[in-house]
Formats: sequence, structure tokens, C-alpha cells
Amino acid sequence: MEVTRTVFREDHEMLRESARRFFERECAPRQAQWDADGRVDRESWLKAGREGLLCVAIPTEYGGGGGDFGHSAVVLEETHRAGISGSGFSLHSDIVAPYIARLGTEEQKQRWLPDICAGKTILAVAITEPGGGSDVKACRTTAVRNGDEWVINGSKTFISNGTSADMIMVICKTDPAAGAKGVSLIMVETNRAGFRRGRKLHKVGQPAADTAELFFDNVRVPASNLLGEVNQGFGYLMQELAQERLIIALYAAVALERLLGITVDYVKERKAFGGTIWDFQNTRFKLADAKAHAVAIRTMVDYYLGEHLRRKLTVNEAAIAKMHATETLWKCLDDMVQLHGGYGYMLEYPIARAFTDYRVSRVVGGANEVMRDLIARKL
Repeated sequence: MEVTRTVFREDHEMLRESARRFFERECAPRQAQWDADGRVDRESWLKAGREGLLCVAIPTEYGGGGGDFGHSAVVLEETHRAGISGSGFSLHSDIVAPYIARLGTEEQKQRWLPDICAGKTILAVAITEPGGGSDVKACRTTAVRNGDEWVINGSKTFISNGTSADMIMVICKTDPAAGAKGVSLIMVETNRAGFRRGRKLHKVGQPAADTAELFFDNVRVPASNLLGEVNQGFGYLMQELAQERLIIALYAAVALERLLGITVDYVKERKAFGGTIWDFQNTRFKLADAKAHAVAIRTMVDYYLGEHLRRKLTVNEAAIAKMHATETLWKCLDDMVQLHGGYGYMLEYPIARAFTDYRVSRVVGGANEVMRDLIARKL
């Protein structure tokens, strides 16, 4: 790329080399099996833990890498640069675990985080409900205090790591009449009576991502499984969602760079009408546009990554990064599929696989229509 990246330190780049080797050596050869099984095998989770590639930003006293979000960004980038699909590692390490690290009591952190960092306990977060979509305030799953326990009832859907998770951060209404001011975060171990997994959902892309329905029927958990304070969950979610949206922008930037390189190589080799596809002006112009977009997205995402490392990234800025990066990726990806012709529709080609895998980026972390509404509020 034409962008000189200055956001990463030397220790970040040292981690990059080991992460790249791990994903190329241990994960890429397993991708087809993961896809067939519809989940990442446990041994791969444990290997990632042993390699120190899970929870790299969690403090060392709890088993993590002791780094910052720059280390997390490096691992995320190398996952997508290797073409790994549906691993669930970043959701576990960079989206759910930070809630425990930030909001957990010392006892909770000591009890839960070591096995989480080692890959022995797999995490998920249960926000979305049937009919709820991106509207967190509309949550209908309830948690009622009964002595020293919370009793949870409700259902969730589209839950990533849903069939593998050993522990789930469940978004519940602890005061149903209070709207957003009645939401709490409660950790639920999946071996609790009354917890049930529904269907593994069959998606357009990312077959290795074990996305499932979850059901809670009078699930009892200790009162001590509450994260943070009661009825403060919506505020906690809004604070952490900025990082989740930056994560999506980060992998969109890497994906665009990777797929542009694949497409340039393809069109320069593909013969047609006495020349190559590259020889047509339309091809060169489409790829010139994609290149310009890739440089622009990389510049924007690195700037916001730097802001986040300084703890200055705002919810509005994260929405801008997520929305613009994913919309741009999708437009360029559609053009690159077209340049592959019929082969662009064959899943054995990485461009087709990316077409199915990355479409969801405009939906996850809050639909881009929600991002636009957040952005518009500041105009």
C-alpha cells in the first residue's frame, strides 16, 4: 500500500509475524474442515491460547497477553489477511472478554479470565432477539432477582459462537418498565439447567461460524454473575460498541487490500479476446477505483485506530469508520466479482467466498442504517 503505517509500535509488529505464521500454518489448512463441521474445533482454540493469540489485550495477571488494542488489531488483521473465515476468535477476545476485564470484580476476573485466555472457556454475547434486530432497548429476555440468584427467561438469535460457547454474556431486562435504563449484563454458563441451544443457523457465508439460537427457561445463575451494576447495561454496551465497530472497519480494510491483490493477479493472467482481462480499460479503471478506495479506507481506519489507542475514539467516529469501510468494501467487492466473470461465482475462488463472507459486515455491530442515524445526529 501507498500508506506508510505509523500506528503500530515495534512490539505490535513482532506479534504480527507470529500471528501470521500461526494462521497460515494452523488455521488455513483446517478451514475446509471447519466449514464442513460448521464450527472451529476445540484443539484450534487451545492452540490459539497456547500461542498467546487469544485475549492479547487482557492483563497478564489474568492469563492474557498484557498488550493494548494495537496487539488485538494486529491479530485481527492477520486473521483476515490469511483468508480465515468464521473463527470466532476476535469476538471472544476483543468483544466479550473486555467486558469482564473492565466491569468484572476481582473475584470474577480471577475465576473466569484464565480459562478464557487459554481457549478452554469459549465466550459468546447474546444481544439480538427474534424481531429485535439492532434495537437493544427492545430486549425482552428478563432476569428476575430471586434471593441470591437471577432467574432468566427469553430467547436470542444470530448468536456467534453459539454452539461452542461455554459462557455467554446475556443482555437482560432487569427492569422491563424502564426501557434502556432497565438493561443488565449477566454471565451465564451453558451447563446451567434450563439453558438450551436451538438450531445452528445456516447462513449465506462463514459456514465455520457457529451461529445459533439460544433459549433460557428459568435459568438460574448466582447473583454474583452480574457484570457491573444492575440496570446499567445499556450504557456499558454503548461504550464497548465503539470498539466492536472499529474491529469491523479494521477487517474491512484488510479484506479490501487482500481481495484487490487477488483480483489484479487474476485479470492479468485471464485470457480473453486475444489478450488479458487487464488489457481492457474498464478493468483498469475499476481496479484503479478500488485501489483509491483501499488507500482512503486504510488511512481513515488507521487514524481512528490511533484515536482508540489514545482512548479518544467516539461512538460517532466508530460509526463513521464501520459504515464507510463496509459500504466501500461491498461496492468494490461486487466489481471484483464481476471482473472474475463466471469464476467469481464459484466458491472455490477466494473472491466468491469473500462475497458471501463479508456481506454481513453491513449488518453486524449495528446495521449501517443505524450507523447513518448515529452520524446524522451530530450533523
